[in-house]
This record gives sequence, structure tokens and C-alpha cells, in this order.
Amino acid sequence: MSNNEYTKINKKDIEFLVSIVGEDRVYVGENINEDFSHDELGGVSRMPEVMVEVLSTEEVSSIMTYAYENSIPVVARGSGTGLVGASVPIYGGIMINLTKMNRILELDEENLTLTLEPGVLLMEIGKFVEEHDLFYPPDPGEKSATIGGNINTNAGGMRAVKYGVTRDYVRGLTVVLPTGKVIEVGGKVVKNSSGYSIKDLICGSEGTLGIVTKAVLRLLPLPKKSISLLIPFPNLDMAINTVPKIIKSKSIPTAVEFMQREVILAAEEFLGKKFPDNSSDAYLLLTFDGNSKEDIEKDYEKVANICLEEGALDVYITDTDERKEAVWSARGAFLEAVKATTTEMDECDVVVPRNRVAEFVKYTDELQKEFNVRIRSFGHAGDGNLHVYVLRDELGQQQWDKKLKDVFECMYKKSVELNGQVSGEHGIGYAKKSYLFEQYGSEYMSLMKGIKLAFDPKNILNPGKVCQ
Repeated sequence: MSNNEYTKINKKDIEFLVSIVGEDRVYVGENINEDFSHDELGGVSRMPEVMVEVLSTEEVSSIMTYAYENSIPVVARGSGTGLVGASVPIYGGIMINLTKMNRILELDEENLTLTLEPGVLLMEIGKFVEEHDLFYPPDPGEKSATIGGNINTNAGGMRAVKYGVTRDYVRGLTVVLPTGKVIEVGGKVVKNSSGYSIKDLICGSEGTLGIVTKAVLRLLPLPKKSISLLIPFPNLDMAINTVPKIIKSKSIPTAVEFMQREVILAAEEFLGKKFPDNSSDAYLLLTFDGNSKEDIEKDYEKVANICLEEGALDVYITDTDERKEAVWSARGAFLEAVKATTTEMDECDVVVPRNRVAEFVKYTDELQKEFNVRIRSFGHAGDGNLHVYVLRDELGQQQWDKKLKDVFECMYKKSVELNGQVSGEHGIGYAKKSYLFEQYGSEYMSLMKGIKLAFDPKNILNPGKVCQ
């Protein structure tokens, strides 16, 4: 369905929505906050015609049924912390705001599961389960994201190298389909080979196949201890080339992050506090967790020795809460810190095989010189997921658009050349669609379009995203 075939919202539609959720949860025109027109990306923006706050699966189902019958486009929205425009209502229509569906429904300590609504924030999950000596491993950088958003982007984060990504921790989902029908997929069972895994298709579908209204998450026992190592190297090449050797040693860290001096300096300025060391060009930041100090020590000593053999300048052990906080709060602030140094920026979120990370980062340095534009990067060296930011600084609109397009073309081309993928964890959404087409070709894309059509024959749910 194309833009001009969608139905514009009229008075009758508003009256219907009010009859479902009441007047105080329906927002129209100027009453809709401008924040709902965009996500963190900026660049892509469009206001919904009406925004509805929902509190139950039944409300979402009634709204979807009505929208489907009347060919009205619908976009589901959480905290809006995405970076690819996936929750922007580019065809207007109805925005379903799920942030008020934020209840934790059940902690099942026998099955090690947590059942909750999609609006619960990631930071609330961590805090809640830790109070019960349990652990939800996925750890994306944006802690104020909702779990619904994490599921829809199959979010990864720093602990993915050891524990995997969101999809690995989703046991069951309640999903409202574009037609308004409600299905339950998965459940509390550990194993399941009953037909196609619809659950795994929904994870990472960026709100294009259905609206998640309830999730059952898998938990683990909480590791009792954790220690971080901050390891300075003379240059990034040496730092990143050490990572495959660390992984090969079988002492698997929970996280392996790489960072460069200029990003650390930006974070220091942004936070107004000092990093434990900022004198080197490049760093690895590693965390180890386990149940006893002895277990962790055995692992980190082996890794510390590998790093020193590979040319590390030192190994700082951060085992106090205060030190850990200093290091990880800086790492957590990198994105905001880089943003604060420029007028606008856009992100290339690629993933390449672990042993090609150094090559890719070196290539971005060449692009800085070639295009005379600032490029900053940091990321998950342990799983090859890089976050590369192109900064606008003083460039005029036309210059910026052109440079950004050219630099992105080069970077995505390079990631494919290195057997990588165009998105490691932020998804495709609206902004990165063309790169997906380029990488996968027509067979793969027509398969994706066929899946979208099977779920959403009228193409009303989050249209214009991912594969359309």
C-alpha cells in the first residue's frame, strides 16, 4: 500500500479511539509532544496524526483491528531511543505509545523467568532481578530503553560476547498482529522445536510484524563477583589485534570494549570527572564475572599476561565499586559525550568478524583525511560490533548531506568486503534501508517482503521500514 492509499484520520476515528481508551489518553494535533515525531537519530521526522497511550493487550487489539479494517497506518512506540528512525510515523496515522504498559507481572524463581509488559525499562529489569539474586544478561548502552524496543531491535550490548543478545533471553511473547488478532508464541519451556519460530522472527522485526504486549524473559543466577581491567596500548592496532588471542585463550570475558583517547577526553569533559588513565592512544576495557574471586583471578591473570605479551603498556585492575563506576560511567557516556562536541552526527553501526575490527577502524581514519570530516569510533571488540560516528561540526546542510552519504557508502561497502553486516545492533529502520538492499540482493529481500506480507497483507504496521 502506498502513501496515498492510506486513510487520513478523521473525527470518527478519534471518537472510536476515545471510546476504547478514554479522552485523557488520546492526543491530537498540538497536544502531541514534538518528541514523538522522531527518535534519537534526528534527521528523520514526522508527527503522528493521533497518539494513543495504551494499558492492555485488549486495547492494542481493538485499535489494530479498527486500523486494519480502515487502512490506517500504525506505529508502536516505546522510549524512542532508537537510532535508525524505526519508530517514526513516516505516513502519519496512529501512534500507539506503550510506555504506560510498564508492569512486572511475575518472577518465577523455579523456572527462572520474568514476565512483564513491553514498557518496562531496561534499568528497572536489572535492578528488580538483582534484588532476587538473579541476572538479566543483555546490556545495551541505553538503559532507559524499554524492553519492547530491545526485543524489536534484538538489542545486543556489551555483554554479548559472553552471554549473547536479547533474542537468546526471550522465552515467550504475546503479540497483537496487524489484523488485531492476538497470538502467544513460545512460553516458559526451555526447548521448543514446534514448527517455525515466530517468536524469533518477532525479535528484531522493528515493529513491522506485530506489537509485543507481554514478554517472558529467561534469567540466570547472578554472578557474585566481577572485576574490570583497563588496559592501555601504544596504538589501536595492537589493542584490537590482541582480542582474538584473548578469546582463543578460553578465558571468556563478559565484555571486551575498545576505545581511543579522543573519545575518553570527550567523556571526561562531558562528565566533569577524570578517567583512571588518559595518556595512551588506545585502550581495551574488559570485565570478568564469576562466583568466586579465585575463578575470576585465574581468568583475568591469563588475559593480563596475554595483553602484556602483545605490547600493552600496563594493566589497571578496577575491583572497587568506585573505580568500576569511574571506568564504566565514562564508557556509558561516550555517545552523549561525542554528541556534545558537535552540531549533529550520524552513526554507522556495523559488525565485522572479530579479527577484522582493526582493519575497519584504520579505514575510518583514512576516510577522516580523505573527506576532511571528523569520525569517532568505539565499540564491542569482543563481538566485532563497531559504532562509528560521523560529525557534522560546521558543515553546511548540502555539504553535510553529501559527505555523510559518501562516507557511509564507503563504510558499508568496506564492512561487506570484510564479510560483515550493515547493522550490529541498532537495526535498519528507515535510515539504513538502502544499505540492506545493497548487501543482500533481491532473493533475500523478496523473502523478507513475503514474510511482511504474510503478517500484514495491507502493510499498515510501521510501513516504509526495514524491507519496504
